Amino acid sequence: MQTKGMLAGLAFSIVSALAAEPAAEPKETNFTVEGVPRTALIYVPATAATNPTPVVFVFHGHGGTARGVARNIAIQRQWPEAISVYMQGLNTPGRLTDPEGKKPGWQHSAGAQGDRDLKFFDAVLAQLKKDYRVDARRIFSTGHSNGGGFTYLLWATRGDVFAAVAPSGAAAPTMLKQLKPKPVLHVAGEKDPLVKFAWQKATMDFVRQLNGCATEGKKLGDCHTLYASTHGTPLVTYIYPGGHTYPTAATPLIVKFFQEQTAVAPAK
Repeated sequence: MQTKGMLAGLAFSIVSALAAEPAAEPKETNFTVEGVPRTALIYVPATAATNPTPVVFVFHGHGGTARGVARNIAIQRQWPEAISVYMQGLNTPGRLTDPEGKKPGWQHSAGAQGDRDLKFFDAVLAQLKKDYRVDARRIFSTGHSNGGGFTYLLWATRGDVFAAVAPSGAAAPTMLKQLKPKPVLHVAGEKDPLVKFAWQKATMDFVRQLNGCATEGKKLGDCHTLYASTHGTPLVTYIYPGGHTYPTAATPLIVKFFQEQTAVAPAK
């Protein structure tokens, strides 16, 4: 991985970033994966058919929707030059809530639910590569809660695809050994009552060591800290004094972090 101007890139005004020009609404796109209808909201810039274009996948939390996360995280507003993909989950048993699986979410581990969500991801990415000039060196994933956990699962099972990831409100205790070094921005609430901060901290500590990062971080703002890596795989933490609600102020930081990351070689 290559990291360019990390300090200058992340130490910017959130207020000015939030004033980015609005983008058009994502369009609903239908897929069929092993006979099961699936949908995703996809924002595609006008230049995607002719110019190499980065892609950001964004995953909603358990009980959420693609439309809701497109509205709340709204990558397309901060990075209109990128393809933004908001996939819709199916009803899935939750580990911490909804054990009967009455609400939509994402598989928690490899092999669960027949890997239906990993296969859905594969199908969406393949279609994007077919239809547009996807920049294979700049593919990213982010998501909150169950969506953050699925981002960790994608890192563990599809890691070579991504230049960087940015999970929020999530922990990955069962898949840490499957992770390979990669630039990460992790968002966590200090008072999270659902995905306990201690669980998230344990994940962040593991990632910091995995990525060969410095033990001591450099504060880039009130909430975010950079742990530099001599291997080009930094960890940035955004730790806010809140609970399990996604902090919208994190979106411009995630976008800027992604913009600073490029895979060394095209993903396979």
